[in-house]
Order: sequence, then C-alpha cells, then structure tokens
Amino acid sequence: MDPVRTDRPELPLPQLYAFTVLAEELHFGRAAARLGTAQPPLSQQIRRLEDKVGHALFTREPGRIALTPAGRELLPAARRALTGLAEGLAASRAVGSGRAGRLRIGFAASLALTVLPGLLRDHRERYPDVHLDILEMTSAPQLTALREGTIDIGLLREPPADEAELGFRTVLSEPFVAVLPAAHPLAAGRSVRLADLAREPFVLLPRPVGPALYDRIVDLCTDAGFTPRIAQHAVEWQTVCALVETGLGVSLAPASIRRIRLKGVAFRRIRPDGARTRVAVAWRADDRNPLVANLLETVGTESP
Repeated sequence: MDPVRTDRPELPLPQLYAFTVLAEELHFGRAAARLGTAQPPLSQQIRRLEDKVGHALFTREPGRIALTPAGRELLPAARRALTGLAEGLAASRAVGSGRAGRLRIGFAASLALTVLPGLLRDHRERYPDVHLDILEMTSAPQLTALREGTIDIGLLREPPADEAELGFRTVLSEPFVAVLPAAHPLAAGRSVRLADLAREPFVLLPRPVGPALYDRIVDLCTDAGFTPRIAQHAVEWQTVCALVETGLGVSLAPASIRRIRLKGVAFRRIRPDGARTRVAVAWRADDRNPLVANLLETVGTESP
C-alpha cells in the first residue's frame, strides 16, 4: 500500500492569519496593531497571498477597504484552517501531557469492593477528559495483557516478585478471613483457628487465574499443618461465596469479600491473624505514556 501523501500547504498560515485579521478589521492600521507589526509588512503579506490565489482579496479605495468576492469565498476556509490547527495543537498538547486520551485498565473483580471506585473517582476529578476503558479480568490474564500491550494499567492481587518487564506498587494490604456456611459450627465464634479447617473441603479460585493468590492461601494452610482438600473451583469470589452458602465447602478470602452480602455465609477472622494479601497497581516498566504516569500519581499510598 502506498504511503498517504501529505502535500505541502499552498498557502502559508501566517498569511492566512493576516488575511483573517484584516478581513475582520477592514483597516490596515488596526489590523497591523492586532498582529503586532507595521502596515508595510502586513501589506506585503496580503500581496503575496493574493499572488498565490491569483485574484485580489480586497478592494482598496481611499480611506476604505472591502473584501472582494474571492476574499469572501476564502475567509470561511481560512477560519476553518486556523481553528482546526488551533484545536489540533490543543488536543496534541493535552494528550502529550496526559490530560486527554484513552487509558485501558484491567482489574480483578474483588477490587470493585475496595480500591477501584476511589481510584477512578479521583482520576476523573483530576483528568476529566481522559477516557477510561475498564476491563474486568483476573490477575494472570492481566499480567499477560500488560506484557502484550492490550491494557496499560492492571489492578491485581499478589503481584509476582520476579517480573522484570512490569512495575508494581502496593496500594492495599488486607487480612484474610474464613468463609463459612452460616450454620457451620465454627461460625458460632468470632474467629477461627486455621488448623480447625483441616478436615473441611475447600472452594477456591482456580490456580491459573491467580497463581500467586492461590499459592498464598495454600501456604497459609500448610503453615497451619494441613493441605487443603479442594472440592470445587470458582473463578469469581461471589461464586465462591455462593458455593460456600450451599454447603459445598469453606474458603479463605481477602477481608474485602465480606462486602458480598449473602445470608447463608459467615465471615470470620482467622488465627493466627498476621496473614495479609497485597493489592498492587501494575504497569509496563518501560512505558512512557503520560496517561500512565498521571494515573500512578493518583494512586494513594499503601493502606493498612
């Protein structure tokens, strides 16, 4: 395919601007003052423009000038050209500074219960002309999408430690809770010893959708002296909770999952209580997109 041809403009923009100012003032002295020049250079610019057009653009009579038919025809096009250029420059500067454009953000569904709403609200207040494409996806697909360039920002749990291509910043750290059927005997207390879940079937996210979080949960169980027996997998935490409600098993989940309101589900603190999960914002380490830089400035510091 042949490259798009961009011809050199036939009419210089300074001459078009001088023409529009003179067309508005219809007086060489006032037009020259607006342009910050003297009358002779202005007259020369108009003469050069008329030579380009091939026709007079103004009638010149003692004490009075007026647009010719050729001048009246050129004026709207000149104004459109100047306005279009001004708008194009403004848009280019806005995109170049990160004040406009399109930013693609991937997020894990559970983060709609925590950091996502505040982040989007703060960013929209600061940069109202930036269009945000919000794409729900689990952590592992986000990492792939970032590497492939199909998203610009990720919000995910348990970022990997050995990812040289990507940058991560922790924005939230929250404890784990036990997710139990409301009628379960262990739900009668305010907290649950992890070791007491050793004989229970578990409902967990599939490892491929969030390997680091899956391994974190399994490690918590291992530290408590048992390997969890996985009875069922579910991709979304809401589905995990719904399956727990039916009695298919128990689960361990980030504390924000308590905002999923199901009558038949109980959320209890776990003992020991030092285990926490990290939420991080992720981006390509070599990305110089100002939209990305501005969003990272919007992201707050780590929450306890």
